[in-house]
Amino acid sequence: MNTNESYIEVEPGIELFVQETGTGDPLVFIPGFTFTTEVFSEQVKHFSKTHRTIVIDPRSHGRSTMTVHGNDYVTHGTDLQKVLKELKVENPTLVGWSFGCLTVWEYFRQFGTDGIKSVMMIDMPPKSLSLKEDEDWVEGPLDDLAAAYTNFLRHPKGQREFISAYATGVMVQRELKKEELKWMVEQSLKTPYYIAAILFSSGLFSDYRKEAEESSASVPTLFVVAEHWGETAATYLNKLTPSASVKTLGGHLMFWEHHEKFNQMFEEFLSESH
Repeated sequence: MNTNESYIEVEPGIELFVQETGTGDPLVFIPGFTFTTEVFSEQVKHFSKTHRTIVIDPRSHGRSTMTVHGNDYVTHGTDLQKVLKELKVENPTLVGWSFGCLTVWEYFRQFGTDGIKSVMMIDMPPKSLSLKEDEDWVEGPLDDLAAAYTNFLRHPKGQREFISAYATGVMVQRELKKEELKWMVEQSLKTPYYIAAILFSSGLFSDYRKEAEESSASVPTLFVVAEHWGETAATYLNKLTPSASVKTLGGHLMFWEHHEKFNQMFEEFLSESH
């Protein structure tokens, strides 16, 4: 299967790296905080047989331009629109993972849901922080998130330690092989720590509850949530986004660890919603 790699200029001097494989209805994948197109390799392999499969490195991620400008999800939403326009993508299914979901919701905030076929959101609450963290689905306890920002994302060593701990503790359920952990950490370190810290805080202070509610009412939407959030997330989403479907699977990186189950889940959603 031929993969076309391109760089799309979203503003002067800033390019996003994009990979396209296959033909058919478009699926557009957006990775999470500091991760790259590589995390979706199992989805590309599977879905490019039947779909035009597009994966994007957001600005300051992977092979896209590293820049001190626009490292926030408002800009990422605008960047996404420019990529879709440049590639003449029509009626896509948008797939956001982690902070990549914020990019999708921001796109909806700015451009609406017209011309979007369906949406899949992978393991991200529409609002990361809440004073009612016992009841709401949140990104994590406030003190833990504050510590990640103030203690870890201040130098490369801290970023390495933060991603290593997150990968082994939250992302997967089995024990990672040494080379797998190395690959995950190296993915993340393509984004310098000082940019990672800005992205981290931008994500944590976002609030897309309105967009989540409105988009799920107008476009078929599936949330896939890690098992450790299961009940809390399902209760929260059933209230906020009653029209959306909610499934649970694995850890934060379930589409990589349990890719066969995940791909089947996604297949079913695509056939039901299209």
